[in-house]
Parts: sequence; C-alpha cells; structure tokens
Amino acid sequence: MYQRCAAVLCVLAVLGLEVAAVGECELARLLQDKLRYERRLQYMKHNFPIDYTLRVQHEEVLRTANITRLRDKKVSEASLRYLWFHACSQAVLHILEVLPEKHPSRGYTQELSQLLDALGMEYSGYWQSDVDAEVADLVKQLHSGDSRLKAVRPKALLDNCIKVLRMLFGAHCRWDSA
Repeated sequence: MYQRCAAVLCVLAVLGLEVAAVGECELARLLQDKLRYERRLQYMKHNFPIDYTLRVQHEEVLRTANITRLRDKKVSEASLRYLWFHACSQAVLHILEVLPEKHPSRGYTQELSQLLDALGMEYSGYWQSDVDAEVADLVKQLHSGDSRLKAVRPKALLDNCIKVLRMLFGAHCRWDSA
C-alpha cells in the first residue's frame, strides 16, 4: 500500500498537483517507510565518505530529548509536529545542497523532500498564532540562518528525524511506533 501511495505522490508531484487530500498521518506513514534503517544506512552512510559531516544550524538537530523538554513546558503536540516538520525539512534541504546531480543518494533525498513538501501543504494553513510561542521562535531561528552551526553526519540527521517522527506521530496517527 505504501508503495502505491508513494507512486501516486511522485506522479502528483511531477504533474504539479496538490496532495493535500492524502493527510498528515498517511504522509507521516510514508515518511516512516522511506526513513527505514536500511535506507538511511545505504543512502546516508554508505554513499558518503567516512566521517562526512554537514554544517547545520543547532536547531536543525531536533532530538527526542528536545521534544520531551518542550512537552514538559506544556507545548502542544500540534506545535511539536509543526516544529519537527520545519527541522526535518531544513535538514533534508541541507543534504540535498551538498549532493552532486548524479550522486546515488540524490533521488532518495529528493523523494524525502517531496514527501516533506506534501506534508508542508498540510501545515500551510497554520498561522503563527496557532503555534506555541516557543515553537514559533524556534521555527523563526531555523529559517533565519543566524544560529550557531554544528557538524553532523547526514545519517544522524535522518536518525533524529525518524525517532522524533515516531514519537510525535505514533500515538497521534494510531500506528505502531516501533
């Protein structure tokens, strides 16, 4: 089923049509499938030089501990998913920026980017007032580029994306987070 949905998303993306009807949970499910360990290992570790790192903003490294801290501050789950979307999207864009046109990981990374773009359509209706102030500030920092930089391996960025994805969407979408 996931492959058929992914194929439909790719066709729609090629045709330039909107995929808002797919929904947040289905897109998260597709992302979870695309971010499976074997794929992250192949495309983000084996296809990169040993110890290769990217310089990314500190806020782009969104870990489960960050989510737990924000939950303790009573930040809404919807705001946390919104933050995850922005952090993960930025991380994937940074990976795409360093990949040459014919790199074996480029197609995989573009597919991730397309799925995140489709998810972005789901969040396009959010207003800054709909998001908790602390998350709005973090998203603003993510897009400002004025943050301190951190060296991170591409696989580690996607490892964090999948861990936080499962943490935030598992219960919300009622699917197994394992």
